[in-house]
Amino acid sequence: MLEIHFVYDVVAALNSLKDVWNHTPPNWIGSDPCGSGWEGVRCTNFRVTAIKNLTISFYLRDLSYNKGLTGPIPPSIGNLKKLTNLILIGSGFSGPIPGTIGSLQQLVMLSLNSNSFSGPIPAQLGNLSNLYWLDLADNKLSGAIPVSDATTPGLDMLTNAKHFHFGKNQLSGEIPSQLFSSEMTLKHVLFENNSLSGSIPSTLGLVQTLEVLRLDRNSLTGPVPSNLNNLVNVNELFLSNNQLTGPLPNLTSMSVLNYMDMSNNTFDESDFPPWFSALQFLTTLVMENTGLQGQIPVSFFTLPQLQTLVLRNNQLNGTLDVGSSYSGQLTLIDLQNNSIVGFTQRSGFKIKQLILAGNPICPKTEGTSPYCSFQETNSTYSTPKNKCIPATCIAYQLSSPNCRCAYAYVGTLYLRAPSFSDLGNLTIYTSLADSLMKFFRSHDLLPVDSVSLSNPTRNTDNYVVLRLEVFPPAGQASWDPNKNSGDVPQLRGARSFSFAELKKYTNNFSETNDIGTGGYGKVYRGILPNGQLVAVKRAQTGSLQGGHEFKTEIELLSRVHHKNVVSLVGFCFEQGEQMLAYEYIPNGTLKESLSGKSGIKLDWMRRLRIALGTAKGLQYLHELANPPIIHRDIKSNNILLDDRLNAKVADFGLSKLLGDPERGHVTTQVKGTMVSNFLHNPDLKNQQ
Repeated sequence: MLEIHFVYDVVAALNSLKDVWNHTPPNWIGSDPCGSGWEGVRCTNFRVTAIKNLTISFYLRDLSYNKGLTGPIPPSIGNLKKLTNLILIGSGFSGPIPGTIGSLQQLVMLSLNSNSFSGPIPAQLGNLSNLYWLDLADNKLSGAIPVSDATTPGLDMLTNAKHFHFGKNQLSGEIPSQLFSSEMTLKHVLFENNSLSGSIPSTLGLVQTLEVLRLDRNSLTGPVPSNLNNLVNVNELFLSNNQLTGPLPNLTSMSVLNYMDMSNNTFDESDFPPWFSALQFLTTLVMENTGLQGQIPVSFFTLPQLQTLVLRNNQLNGTLDVGSSYSGQLTLIDLQNNSIVGFTQRSGFKIKQLILAGNPICPKTEGTSPYCSFQETNSTYSTPKNKCIPATCIAYQLSSPNCRCAYAYVGTLYLRAPSFSDLGNLTIYTSLADSLMKFFRSHDLLPVDSVSLSNPTRNTDNYVVLRLEVFPPAGQASWDPNKNSGDVPQLRGARSFSFAELKKYTNNFSETNDIGTGGYGKVYRGILPNGQLVAVKRAQTGSLQGGHEFKTEIELLSRVHHKNVVSLVGFCFEQGEQMLAYEYIPNGTLKESLSGKSGIKLDWMRRLRIALGTAKGLQYLHELANPPIIHRDIKSNNILLDDRLNAKVADFGLSKLLGDPERGHVTTQVKGTMVSNFLHNPDLKNQQ
């Protein structure tokens, strides 16, 4: 927890975030973080005294990678002076990155990647002297890379940063030579897929801590600086798809290099460099269309970790001989469109793909030799089961590697600078899964039973992409439908209440706390120990669901987070009871306001805002929630009004899941009155 001294500014900043964003933590209700018990906020005597790091990422909340979380970051975020981590990944944020982030002096991690941010990189980010990780990749950022001068800061001041991730933007201009110096401690410099021009600055060779360098898919010109050979720790080097000229650089000192791609440049013609054969850790060499000529020496194929060699569209000639001591990991040799006239084929040759199409050795008409045709192979890897029989699971559950059915966290894992190229190498995925498990456990992020990786591919950005499934432990993954107690699901964002607790919070379900009755049962107002008001729906005997159905409902409702949808606070599933505790909405239903029962008068501008808010809530439920939830009873009784008269869609008792959210097919069916009814119904016009 981080102590907060600027109480007023912090409250204002938190309310600013809530008002601008469409998708905040479920219990950020009202304007008082203390009175409403906002998640992550600690209060003493109704004053903000501490706040957890504002961290919204795939492993801590299900808010990241959610396109429903939209809007700009307000400048008031600069008031959160004690913030150390700001992680807003893969959502729908837009607009400029506010320069006020540069005032967050304790910020260590800033990840705003995979959104729609536009405009320049704020020069004020150079003031973040403690920053370790800066990830602005996959946005719409434009303009030059800012560096400091006598009056303004710049990114060259981030001498403690280890990660510069700026790929997949629209950055332009030269890479400033001032950006790099011997004082920098960078490990990753990722500038791929921008519109950067000019030469590669020689100052880059001063950053001897560098391990990964991606400058590919830009418009860089001139020769590769010779002092890049000083970067002895680099293991991934991507310079492809530029306009680089001059001789091929001699990178003999990059002795730990795993992956090198310098394809599609305009280097001087040269023989196959002998120093390639000295790279003992090389897994992948991609030099397509780089002016290579002559023969490939047999010694090159003895590199022990070599997996992939792609040298198509060059002038290599002579007879290809891979020898008899080639790497046991070698799976692909692609030499299409060269001048090779022969191939020494030895007994026991087992390389999966050898492609010589477009060489003199292969006739122009289709030949009989397998290496004269191109056959693309795809990996179908999936984490194997751990010596068990896969379980047959119900809808939306998956079978884990330990053969347990669970509602898994499912996402996509992107490797932006992979050190391997053989997507069929099973040991790589085993090692990666082990690393993920160690990461989850060491950081105490989630109780994790197992992880599964599958469907590896390489996308157009040359990233390796995998499907990732993260499974909770057995006690949280399964539910006995024949019991009404025992294995209660543990959900982030939804608390498991005991019957005794809800009985106490509602004053023994007293009549004075009875605030409504429906087909589901009765609804009671309750007060939690932190002062938060809740609405507790208590199912009557005839409305009790099966254990599995009730669990499925709360699993789904716990994932619903939108400012125009009533949020689930918790549930109770014991002693034969099924209760759901929602956030309490103080101004009742829209129907009560329209009929005059609530005493609230709605002018037509307010009605329009309520209609728009309702539409946003329904759009979220039907299209953006994961999986989508189809509300089948839309009417004014099921639209609640909060303390600011904002609309909140409620009553999921008749909600229904349709289609297969894994494949994106959902059939929208909405039953009941439409939102526009209360705008145009002549019987309501006198209720202003």
